[in-house]
Amino acid sequence: MQFSSLDLAPDLQRALVACGYSAMTPVQAQAIVPARRGKDLQVTAQTGTGKTAAFAIPILQRMLDKPKATVAQRPRALILTPTRELAEQLANTIAAYAQFSPISVTALYGGVKMGGQANKLNAGVDIVISTPGRLLEHMALGNVILSDVEFVVLDEADRMLDMGFITDVLNLLQQTGQTRQTLLFSATTSPAVNELSHKILKNHQQIRVAKVNSAADTVNHVVYPVEEGRKIELFEQLLAENNWFQVLVFTSTKEQADRLLAGLQQRKIDAAVCHGDKSQGARRRAIADFKSAKLQVLIATEVAARGLDIQGLDYVVNFNLPYLPEDYVHRIGRTGRAGASGNAISFVSREEEQTLQRIQRLMGSDVKRVIKPGFEVSNRESLLKNNARKVLSGRSNKSTETQIELSNTAKTKPKVKAKPRSSK
Repeated sequence: MQFSSLDLAPDLQRALVACGYSAMTPVQAQAIVPARRGKDLQVTAQTGTGKTAAFAIPILQRMLDKPKATVAQRPRALILTPTRELAEQLANTIAAYAQFSPISVTALYGGVKMGGQANKLNAGVDIVISTPGRLLEHMALGNVILSDVEFVVLDEADRMLDMGFITDVLNLLQQTGQTRQTLLFSATTSPAVNELSHKILKNHQQIRVAKVNSAADTVNHVVYPVEEGRKIELFEQLLAENNWFQVLVFTSTKEQADRLLAGLQQRKIDAAVCHGDKSQGARRRAIADFKSAKLQVLIATEVAARGLDIQGLDYVVNFNLPYLPEDYVHRIGRTGRAGASGNAISFVSREEEQTLQRIQRLMGSDVKRVIKPGFEVSNRESLLKNNARKVLSGRSNKSTETQIELSNTAKTKPKVKAKPRSSK
C-alpha cells in the first residue's frame, strides 16, 4: 500500500516524498486510516517498524483538516515518551513530516536548561513531545497549559510503565481535553499495558502487527557462554577477529557501563558511554560521534534503548542480559530495522542462564550458542553441586564412609559446657 493512496494534504504528501517514503509498513497500513478517522488505538509493533509515522501522519493530517491559530503555551497535540533521546528523535522526525506546513514541533526533556524550552512554549507550539518529568516541571512554572490538547500519544508506553512513569502520565492526561483522541503505542504488551489502555482509551481498536513480544525476523541471535570476569577480554577478541565496527553495547547498570568503557580505553578502542549520569550534551555528542563513525563502540544502559536510531547498525551486543526479558526485544530493536539484517550478540555467564531461559520463552525459540575456544565456562561449580547431592542422598559409598567418619569424630570430640546466661 502506497502513501499516495491516502489522499493526504499536499504539504504532507510533499514532505513524505522528500523523506523518501513511498510504500507503507504493516503498522502504518493498519493504523493510519483508523487514527485519521479519530479512533483511539492500542498498537503493539516491533521497534523499527515505522511506528512514528503511524501516529504522526494521521495527527498532522487531522490538524491540517481543521487548521487553528497557534496559541502561546497551549499545544494541540502532546506526545509522551520515556527518554531524552527518543523525544529528540521524534521531534526531528515529525518536524520533517511537517516541514512544508505551518505546524510547529518542539521537544522537552531534562538534562538541558529550561529557558530555551520555555521561550518556545511562550511563542506557541502546535505539537509538544516530552518526557513526563520535564513536562510536569514546565507546568509547575506555568509555561504550558494542556487543556487545549486534542491529540495524545503514549509512545513506548510499556517502557514508561517499566520506568515508573505511570502516575506522572495519568496526572498529565487529566489536564488534557476530555474529548481528546488517544493513541497508545508499544513494542511489547503485558497485563499492565492492557490495564493502562482500558483506563485512558475510549472504545479503542487493538492493532497487533507482529507476534506479541517478538523480535524482528531480520535479526540473527547468538549467545556466547563466558565467565563474568572475562567478558571484556572476549569482547575485545571478537572485535579484532571479526573487524566489527559501530557496535552498540548494552549494560544493565551505569557502573557496568563505566567499567567497560575504562577497559576498552585501556585497550586503545575508541568508545563512549551514554547513560543517565551524563549531561544531555555529552550524550548527544557521543551519539553523533558514533553515527559519524568516530567511535567504534557506544555503550548504553536501558535508558537509551528506545531512543537510538542509527541507520545500518549491524551489531548490538548485550554485555549483560537485561533483568526484564521484554527489554531484550527493545535493545536488539536497534538493529535489523526496516527490513535490513542485523546481529544480536549476548554474553551470558552462569549466573545469567535463568535470565536467558526467560528470554527464550518470551521469544518462543532457543538462541544459538557459540563456544569460543579459550573462553569455555568451567563446570566445576555444577560438579560440586552434584557431589553435594550425592553426599546428602547417600548415593556414593565413599561419601557415606565420610559421613560415618565425621560422625565418629563428632562423638569423640569433648563437649563444651554452655556458659549460664547473665541475669543482667
